[in-house]
Amino acid sequence: MKRILAVHTGGTISMSEMDGVVRQGAENPLNIGGHMPEDVRVEEIYPLKKPSPHITVTDMDELKRIILENEESYDGFVITHGTDTLEETAYFLDITLNITPPVIITGAMRSANEIGSDGMYNYLSSIRVATEAESENRGVLVVFNDEIHTAHSVTKTHTSNIATFQSPNHGPVGFLTKQDVQYHHPVQPRLKFSKVDTDMKVGLIKTHVGLDGTFFNALVQADYDGLIIEALGQGNIPPSAMPGLGQVLEAGIVTVIVSRSFNGIVGSYYDYHGGGYELKSRGVIFSNGLNGQKARLKLLLALSNLETHLIKDVFEH
Repeated sequence: MKRILAVHTGGTISMSEMDGVVRQGAENPLNIGGHMPEDVRVEEIYPLKKPSPHITVTDMDELKRIILENEESYDGFVITHGTDTLEETAYFLDITLNITPPVIITGAMRSANEIGSDGMYNYLSSIRVATEAESENRGVLVVFNDEIHTAHSVTKTHTSNIATFQSPNHGPVGFLTKQDVQYHHPVQPRLKFSKVDTDMKVGLIKTHVGLDGTFFNALVQADYDGLIIEALGQGNIPPSAMPGLGQVLEAGIVTVIVSRSFNGIVGSYYDYHGGGYELKSRGVIFSNGLNGQKARLKLLLALSNLETHLIKDVFEH
């Protein structure tokens, strides 16, 4: 018999709508009784009950602890989670867990009592994926709308559509049919980090036309340890932002560039003031394909585990 531990954390999948407002109820509305095969046993725990904007890095680390403590007792794990920060929790766990059993994260875009609610279906699909032997050693996977995505690549692309989770540049690595679970792409191994220092501070600035030094200077004054810049295009920022960036670099704040575009990766190609060539020459690190919110978590973990001079290789390779 396959044993699956389901870890419920809250979010839309556990909420109900009343008078046009979605609220958390006293009970989790997910009820899988009678829907599972006889050879699968699901045990459920409720360590958190939070909408996903309330999730913290400390919560993510607690989920990691729960999984590690139960690694030998279960064949797989399913985490239900709110969708707004689901990809961040998934990515954090993906680069901090190094275990064989499948770890699946899912959620819902429609609350439990709405017409066309997707929560129960996604939950049952995730249990199916967690019991599949081919799901082992693939890192953390996100299951939504009959698709299987890696935590590294997946992102929320729509505010309300049930097909919101997509993997720009890559696509899903597998899918579900009514009969089975199929994988059509392998998953690349990821560097793992053993601990997180929740006292470290890593900021995220989105570049826009006319960006000035206000936010950069605020990070310096607040003694931030790291910064992610969602740059324009392939990795460029306006000249008006360069003095502020200079203050950040002089303060020793480790700075990583990603793109605000969700397809493609950054590079140090453009040789003008604020262009990627200049940024690279000033010691800014260029990330290899992560979005801003995931790069922030990776930098937080890198700063928690590595000497500063090693962080460049972690992002560029």
